[in-house]
Order: sequence, then C-alpha cells, then structure tokens
Amino acid sequence: MEKGIETIVFDLGGVLIDWNPRHLYRKIFKTEDEIEWFLQNVCTHDWNEKQDAGRSFEEATQELLEKFPEHEEPIRAWYGRWEETINGPIHDTVEILKEIRDSKKYRLYALTNWSAQTFPWALSNFEYLHWFEGIVVSGHEKTRKPFPEFYQILLDRYSIDPAKTIFIDDVPRNLGGAEAMGIRGIHFQSPDQLRADLKVLGLL
Repeated sequence: MEKGIETIVFDLGGVLIDWNPRHLYRKIFKTEDEIEWFLQNVCTHDWNEKQDAGRSFEEATQELLEKFPEHEEPIRAWYGRWEETINGPIHDTVEILKEIRDSKKYRLYALTNWSAQTFPWALSNFEYLHWFEGIVVSGHEKTRKPFPEFYQILLDRYSIDPAKTIFIDDVPRNLGGAEAMGIRGIHFQSPDQLRADLKVLGLL
C-alpha cells in the first residue's frame, strides 16, 4: 500500500459521469466538423468555465447571443437541453469507487468544476454521489480548478492532509494544480487504467 494515504478525491465529469457537449450537439448539427467549429468558436471551454466559477446561465447565454445571433438555437440548447450533454454514469469507474468505499480504508471526497445551477440535478440522478463524505463544487465556491484556492477549500473544510491524499482527474492542468498543493495526482484516461494505477499503489 502507498504509505500513509488516507484520502482519495475524485473529479466527477469525465471520470464518474459521462459529460460531453457532443452528446447533445450530434442531435443538432449534421457533421462532426460543424460540432467542433461550434465548440471551438462559440460555446467554448473558456466560456463554459465562467459558469463553473459561478456566472449565471442567463448572463452567459446573452453574451453569446449578442456575438453570434445566427447560432441562437445551438447556443440556447447548451442550457435549455443541458441534460442531454450527460450520457449517464461511467459504470466501471463507479464500480472502482464502490470497491474503495466498501473497503472502509479511505476517506472519499469529490472536487468538481460544475455550475451551481445544474449540480442539484446530478445529485438527484446519480445516487453514488452520496457516497462521498463531501463534495466541493466550483459554482458554489466561485472559484475552480486549477486555482490553488479551490483545492485549499477542500483541504481546510474537511481537515485533509495533502501529503496523504490522491486526486483523480481527467484534465492534466487540474492535476498540476493539485500537485502544486502537495496532492499526488492520477491522470484518469480509462477505468481500466485507473484500476491498474490504484493497484500499483496498493489502494485496490
């Protein structure tokens, strides 16, 4: 077993929940090229992160409608049909989470970049989110990964020792933010890879 590990922290979207705006936009656009152009130029990653950090959907939508009035339907769909961006749980990762929970060896938390306006839906629809001792949501805190203050909220609120913590995320930038705080990271790429990495560390 990795010496001294007490706490395992999971990201949610992309690790435990299959969130991807392409799930929605494949129903709206005819080609993958159209989808990629829209996500690179209109509803961009940077634009979405502002909502993760607390900006309202109304303000965000209005900003894009003023810039791209010709794309009103897909812009409004981002939040009007937001539930269609989620394709359910990533079942094999949920099974890993269950095994960790059932072992009763580690404290379990989640740290997520997620809008405060949509997170209640996730809590209602994914029972396993209630397995965590605590979840820190960027939209509630008005900051997000990879900013150091976001990780610090988790550490302070739950009296977590970063040197005794593993953080699992699918975004390397977010892992870099955690590692700068003294938290060891695992880059999630697939459930099989995560299981193998946890076994190497003796955590499964």
